[in-house]
Amino acid sequence: MDGPSQTPAGAARVVSLQVGLPREVEYRGRIVTTGIFKEPVDRPLELRRFNLEGDGQADLSVHGGPDKAVYAYPYEHYPAWSEFVGRELAPGAFGENLTTEGLIETSVHIGDRFQVGTAVLVVTQPRMPCFKLGLRFGDPSIVRAFLEAGRPGIYFGIVEEGIVAPGDPIERLEIDPQRISVSTMNLAMNDRDAPRETLEALLRIPALAQTWREEFEERLGRVDG
Repeated sequence: MDGPSQTPAGAARVVSLQVGLPREVEYRGRIVTTGIFKEPVDRPLELRRFNLEGDGQADLSVHGGPDKAVYAYPYEHYPAWSEFVGRELAPGAFGENLTTEGLIETSVHIGDRFQVGTAVLVVTQPRMPCFKLGLRFGDPSIVRAFLEAGRPGIYFGIVEEGIVAPGDPIERLEIDPQRISVSTMNLAMNDRDAPRETLEALLRIPALAQTWREEFEERLGRVDG
């Protein structure tokens, strides 16, 4: 289990807010529909049950929905990625809706609840990147680099709809009692031999994304079998 951690009051905020609708682009000789291209918005937006006003996802089987309504990525990671790709990256480069400051994966837990603007969000899972991240960067190798870096960003479900805007403070309302960090879950997602106690603790978190609940239940079932 991860130890207690809490973002200092007033330290977390929305640096930038991005949305974008799916578009068709050419990638490696074929046409792909993707919603990974997001543009900054400088006004308040409605945060709805399944996504942000003006936002959309191309493949709803793996993006969006109640468990992945909003994707946030820490601005603190941007300098390292800018150095890695050899150019300055602007907020939204990873297809995130919220570029944040003060929310780091090691100190945010699955099941934690946050108020952002007038909305209340709950942490559901880290990001598992797909090939479209490579499309966004024009380099398929970025997918493996992203996996290996251990900086996955944070997916949220919506507890209460509301209005969010750039610059809004982010207040942690509740820490999940299991205290399993986003980073710890990220390791479990990518390790077939993840500790049993970690998987059992994740399964005790009501907010855990359903797809990963099923995956972890299956893994434990195979062990029990």
